[in-house]
Amino acid sequence: MNPKVDFFFDKAKAWQKEYELLRKIVLKTELEEELKWGCPCYTFEGSNIVLIHGFKEYCALLFHKGVLLNDGAGLLIQQTENVQSARQMRFTNIETIEALASTIESYIYEAIEVEKAGLKVELKKPSEFKMATEFQEALDKDSALKKAFESLTPGRQRAYLLHFSQPKLSATRESRVKNSIGAILDGKGLND
Repeated sequence: MNPKVDFFFDKAKAWQKEYELLRKIVLKTELEEELKWGCPCYTFEGSNIVLIHGFKEYCALLFHKGVLLNDGAGLLIQQTENVQSARQMRFTNIETIEALASTIESYIYEAIEVEKAGLKVELKKPSEFKMATEFQEALDKDSALKKAFESLTPGRQRAYLLHFSQPKLSATRESRVKNSIGAILDGKGLND
């Protein structure tokens, strides 16, 4: 147990019993407990393996390379269509966690083996993501913008492409593109 992580469990208003049991299950393994993104994150030799977090409707274990796990029990959920690597195990009560404790532990051990084996998730290239028409038009009109966008890291490109393509209204997509042009020209990512 890492005392720095205690604050997460102490401040929790919901899911306290569920969090405590998930923590106990994870700590049976060889993983190190750390605090990342304000949540308990469990690592193997510095690599993120699993994270405990909660939402209004459920608490969850997030497996960072969950897509590489054999989901024999059918417990892993892709949060959104754009999440490529991580998968969640969601819980709404402590009884489910108690009933699945050994299964949860086996998933964690498999995730550790995936890391030990050095397996990597094959991420989609930015060119495979949907390009908002409004952004394509901006790139076609401005060669400096196109060059700057192509110079960004693949992760930054993906973030912009997702950000631009999410809204249903063209006006919103257009506004997002317009508001991001300066940052792209400065070589910055969406959240830089």
